[in-house]
Amino acid sequence: MAQATPETTPHDSSAPGTPGPPEGTERTDVLIVGGGLVGLATAVFLARQGVRAVLAERHDTLAVHPRARGVNPRSMELLRGVGLEEAVRDTVSARALADNAGVIAVESLAGRHLGELRQSYHQDSGADYSVLSPSPWSLCHQDELEPLLHDKAVELGADLRFGREVASFTQDTDGVTAVLRDRGAAEGDTSAERVVRARYMIAADGAGSRVRSALGIPTHGPGTMARFVNIRFDADLREVLGDRRFIICYTTAAGARCALLPIDNASRWLLHVIDDREAGSPPLSEERCVELVRAAAGLPDLDVTVHDALPWDAAGLLAGRFRQDRVFLVGDAAHLMPPSGAFGSNTGLADAHNLAWKLAAVLRGEAGEALLDSYDAERRPVARATVEQAVLRSKDRPRLVGQGTAEPDPRLRPDPAVMFHYRYASDAVVAPAPTEGTDGAPDLWEADPRAVPGTRAPHVELELDGEKLSTVDLFGDGFVLLAAPGADWTAPAGAAAGATGAAVRALTVTDAVPAAPGEARSVSASWSERYAAAPGQAVLVRPDGFVAWRSDLPAEAPTPEDTATRSARLTAALLRVLAREDAEAAERAA
Repeated sequence: MAQATPETTPHDSSAPGTPGPPEGTERTDVLIVGGGLVGLATAVFLARQGVRAVLAERHDTLAVHPRARGVNPRSMELLRGVGLEEAVRDTVSARALADNAGVIAVESLAGRHLGELRQSYHQDSGADYSVLSPSPWSLCHQDELEPLLHDKAVELGADLRFGREVASFTQDTDGVTAVLRDRGAAEGDTSAERVVRARYMIAADGAGSRVRSALGIPTHGPGTMARFVNIRFDADLREVLGDRRFIICYTTAAGARCALLPIDNASRWLLHVIDDREAGSPPLSEERCVELVRAAAGLPDLDVTVHDALPWDAAGLLAGRFRQDRVFLVGDAAHLMPPSGAFGSNTGLADAHNLAWKLAAVLRGEAGEALLDSYDAERRPVARATVEQAVLRSKDRPRLVGQGTAEPDPRLRPDPAVMFHYRYASDAVVAPAPTEGTDGAPDLWEADPRAVPGTRAPHVELELDGEKLSTVDLFGDGFVLLAAPGADWTAPAGAAAGATGAAVRALTVTDAVPAAPGEARSVSASWSERYAAAPGQAVLVRPDGFVAWRSDLPAEAPTPEDTATRSARLTAALLRVLAREDAEAAERAA
């Protein structure tokens, strides 16, 4: 971004003497800055909600380097929701690495085995997550996942513009005005510029976010922990690999800490090399890259073809805020974390998914502008805690080769908890405030998240109208009210939808066999137990699959008065979640 000039104090663009956008300005709902993995996912999630989105990416093409590859079960649920799960699993890398599991340490691939990661907090991609999710891990490399997201975004109507950088932007009380410039144009060629006026802007422009810098948003945290170079190479390692199928293999024989990652378990590989040289040192030569690969493999005469060497920093940083007026930060622009645990891009996907439905609700007029404040209130604490977990895991890795402490840091949380068991605390959740942790911040880890408001609605396999599906599959289009048998919540759901304009689907779920017509039946586990739902009670789930509210009415024979009470309480809860101005009056009436 050459000359970003954000307005830190919004002004009214319609005020006398304030120039409006120039003639010929393009208009859209949301401008996304950055077309990497998270930016493309943001475009998909927004377009899925019917939001008009323009994406500007300064590079001409999608990623060609494999880079990120661990798509965890929660992220696979999000991709499942937009119809991409099977396509991801059908990519070349996902099929090749479907049976890979484990983190090991060796002198070299041909040398002595030193250890493996066996800790209670760690569950790699080979673990069984079926109790928690319908969607297992997938090891799909970024250069194969990004094209899928790109094509889905276009299919859903997003406008993706590569080779375009945001040269400058300003914001006011009504929106953001940005100048998009063709990076291939000659300096001073104003015909290569387009002005885009958006209601909101999302910065998905990565670790060195120019938008974040232009806004003056600081970052906090341990900072750069190590510098690495990713060497992408071809070499036939099948013989020395044997029948081993690991996720990552740490090696020590190269004289520098290295990590070998398979792309196809045969000839395509990545080598992560820690780079202890001074900052600003020249790039590693091809000869040096070949030396490092041969040392890590333990084969001095190995035939190696190096494709590229990509430098990067392993860092732990968190932006001081995820929203400034009409601009939001997602992904690496909002948080950086070391790769241990594969939380980075997965956290970014969750950012985008959380923000998309809220922007859609505000743009449709269903929600008040204050709903957007809940993005920072929900996602920043989760990102802070996840950065901490990634840093702790990174510091724990030396124990693989007998270095470091004897026991893992007690602050380490199990992988499933980090993926699934955090709790949002915001005005978009109707629940008491969570208790404080030892550091004075709210404790966001929920040990027993049985549909507690603010937590992800649990996965339970259901049968509905002869079809098997997960509760996860019910969420995404509007709100869903899941009710235990004992009271009819159809009328209250209709009343709440009528009062807010938001879609609310009511569905009764039973553990009984057979289920009544139109009811869903638990298949894999007791729904009432997983959701802690007594007869007649109901759970309201947001479009992002998180619980917004639970009824506390006792199960009684339904009467007209009881139906009216349920309607009033559900309506009041939904108005509050949507940050509507009439929420307080509705709560008093309920």
